[in-house]
Amino acid sequence: MSDLIEGYLGKRVDGTKSRVPAALDRWQSITGLILGLFIIGHMLFTSSILLGKDAMYAETKLFEGSLFLDEPEPMLVGFAATVIFVIFVIHAGLAMRKFPYRWREYKLLKTHSAHMGHTDTMLWMVQAATGFGMFFLGSVHLWTMMSTPEKIGPYASSDRIYTDNMGFLYGLLIALVILHAMVGLYRLSVKWGITVRRNPRADRIRNKKIMWGAILFFSLLAYSALGTYWRIGKEHRQNYGERYLPQSTNPLNSSGGGE
Repeated sequence: MSDLIEGYLGKRVDGTKSRVPAALDRWQSITGLILGLFIIGHMLFTSSILLGKDAMYAETKLFEGSLFLDEPEPMLVGFAATVIFVIFVIHAGLAMRKFPYRWREYKLLKTHSAHMGHTDTMLWMVQAATGFGMFFLGSVHLWTMMSTPEKIGPYASSDRIYTDNMGFLYGLLIALVILHAMVGLYRLSVKWGITVRRNPRADRIRNKKIMWGAILFFSLLAYSALGTYWRIGKEHRQNYGERYLPQSTNPLNSSGGGE
């Protein structure tokens, strides 16, 4: 009966409101923070191709457990991708609670944003739009990492981008991910009062500048890496499926070999 009353009135029998929405909001923030930090690390790691094929190869093997395994195990990467995918789905489910499902709700939000000229409201709308796109494109990428973790490396990743025609998908996904993650981290700093204390207005302006700077930096970094993978894939298209072997271990002292 108490659940029925709360369902109609939004309050419990004793007149108090449920703490569940606040708890869900807290978990949305926690999962968002985890994913935001993961995105930063992921973009830095994948951009190792800018340092050369050997650097990207060494990093790939590091994540496959080369420091503590005699033979690197790609399934470690697949397991990590699965954990991130679970967090991704949980975060998306929690965030969907706040989406304007009805046309009336959307119009109210749009009118409020336009008339108030509130930048943070616009940023929330950017997050909602990018999050919606990421749910589809990000799922494709994560599924690829979960199902074929062995196909990560200087040649394998480049082949996927060029020959497998995934370059356009990744190009669009990069824009969505960077916007969503950097805006999300900024909004978390405001929501939970992180680095916004002594002078809230000035601190928000400073954090917003950091956000735009991060968007610019990671965009340049990620698209430079994507262009490098695309170029390597184009050069390697005749040897599609061949894996990279570092020059130090290649008996032919060339860039070909097995990964």
